Amino acid sequence: MIAIGSDHGGFELKEIIKKHLEKRNIEYKDFGTFSEASVDYPAYGIAVGEAVASGECEKGILVCGTGIGISMAANKVKGVRAACCSDTFSARFTRMHNDANVICMGGRVVGPGLALDIVDLFLDTEFEGGRHQKRIDLITEYENK
Repeated sequence: MIAIGSDHGGFELKEIIKKHLEKRNIEYKDFGTFSEASVDYPAYGIAVGEAVASGECEKGILVCGTGIGISMAANKVKGVRAACCSDTFSARFTRMHNDANVICMGGRVVGPGLALDIVDLFLDTEFEGGRHQKRIDLITEYENK
């Protein structure tokens, strides 16, 4: 299951992504927000991050106005490796080399077509492991201090 969430700036794109996940028969849990009314992005970044870190959800998708603030919030959750991506190359390599478990995008930065390509690459690309695992382990080691 995929955790998904947004603030008001990412609400519209989040709804488009949800429809795309449904077309792909991918289950998701929506952690909000549920309208374009102004809200604070940390609540949604943390909620999705916690769902991923706990194992409740396999991966997460977050959207705010730029993708930056909500990625900062999600990355405060131990075990989350959230990456803010605005292009397909970064989306592919954040999975292959960084084993990112949450992707973040800006609803005011990325158009719907590109966003869906980013989502697909994020969900369909496997972590390569190998030499990259050592680097992930170094991050985890520091996080566990």
